[in-house]
Amino acid sequence: MTPAFDFLMNVDVDVGEVVTLGHGPLGERRMVSILGGTFEGSGLRGEVLPGTDWQIVRKDGVLDIDARYALKEAGGAVVRVVSQGYRYGPGEVLAALARGETVDPSSYFFRTVMRFETGATELDWLNRTIAIATAERRARQVCLKVYRLL
Repeated sequence: MTPAFDFLMNVDVDVGEVVTLGHGPLGERRMVSILGGTFEGSGLRGEVLPGTDWQIVRKDGVLDIDARYALKEAGGAVVRVVSQGYRYGPGEVLAALARGETVDPSSYFFRTVMRFETGATELDWLNRTIAIATAERRARQVCLKVYRLL
């Protein structure tokens, strides 16, 4: 069976400065504060609540992402998000991103797998959803286009 996807939502995440924890056995360990943002799509709309993106810049240059935050739906329901993936590309593109420059998102790879958890009965279907997001890094924002795996 060939996987199929359906658009789920756009998520615009406001982020803080990159904080490095230094080089460890797996690479440079970093964290980025998730400050807020918005989301909208497929009957969903609301705000991004604060969280943290724990990162490792691996020795091969791949950024290993483990972001954890919550979404607060307009009706008040809160949804936990775990978003894990990779960002990589040519050195000059990654350097431009690090400087906060606008870069064509097709010039680098940035994808995450997303899982959700909520106690809200009206959003219970999210507890059984696996999603794939394509992402774009901007100076102080990460913009995700999220697709539900059918």
